[in-house]
Amino acid sequence: MGFLKEFKEFAVKGNVMDLAVGVIIGGAFGKIVTSAVNDVIMPLVSAIIGTPDFSNLYIVLKGTADKGIPLADAKAIEGNVIFAYGNFITEVISFLLLALVVFMLVKGINKLRQAEEKLKNKKEEVAPAVEEPKGPSQEELLSEIRDLLKNQK
Repeated sequence: MGFLKEFKEFAVKGNVMDLAVGVIIGGAFGKIVTSAVNDVIMPLVSAIIGTPDFSNLYIVLKGTADKGIPLADAKAIEGNVIFAYGNFITEVISFLLLALVVFMLVKGINKLRQAEEKLKNKKEEVAPAVEEPKGPSQEELLSEIRDLLKNQK
């Protein structure tokens, strides 16, 4: 029974749940970024550069492959050494876009936290501090004791 209790405590801790939500959202967000890169950004970049499909960009380092054939066919020819850089370009653009979006997200969250902190500080300033009622000073107490001793004589 102890194992189940331990597992339950582990599974419902805030950090584990936050991680699970992050992984799920990250997976869905990755699909959005992939679509944005493949369907929006790459066609624009391709239109500027003039190459409609980056995945077939390659250089034949060794072999007899003709530059005009698709990458898969060039790789299939025995003896060819192919430097396929097109897909790498697409992945780098995808990474940079994802990093930019995450940076903007973190920056936005930090701004919200700063605004929340400022609001909290303003509330603390507005609420007047409750002052403890002042008691008699040390001199007043000593004077009182002196007077009491005089009266006892």
